[in-house]
Amino acid sequence: MTIQKITPFLWYSNEAEEAAAFYAGIFPDSRVTRVTAVPSAGSTKVVEFVLFGQPFIAMSSGGPDPFNHAISLMVNCHDQEELDGYWNAFLEGGGSPEACGWLKDRFGVSWQILPSDLIEMMADPDQAKATRVAGAMMKMVKFDVAALRAAYSGTTD
Repeated sequence: MTIQKITPFLWYSNEAEEAAAFYAGIFPDSRVTRVTAVPSAGSTKVVEFVLFGQPFIAMSSGGPDPFNHAISLMVNCHDQEELDGYWNAFLEGGGSPEACGWLKDRFGVSWQILPSDLIEMMADPDQAKATRVAGAMMKMVKFDVAALRAAYSGTTD
């Protein structure tokens, strides 16, 4: 078995197992692979899970620090239907939408749900295109893929 060199590790106060199952239910090729109780540490659990083939580890152990925007998980979407599906799934059960394609799930983790070509459009060497896309993006909460692509091509007001 190959060991992943870098694995995201999420520390939850007490709902790591629930969060991992929630995420695995949203993404294809995803599952909880193991839950390990740590007997010498009270109710601490280590939860191993896979999202889209990417391994993650989570821990429930009365974490002292809540999640914040300093780190987020970015989901690249091919089209509006895929984007809407993930957006709605993450808001289910108490998530909250934020600006510019960001949302917090019900566990407090920040996610960016965005079109897969957004970063490329914003990095275009044609500053007029990049500026139009950035301007359109800044006005959105959930991204409108067609509107972003129209701003990029210059076919909007």
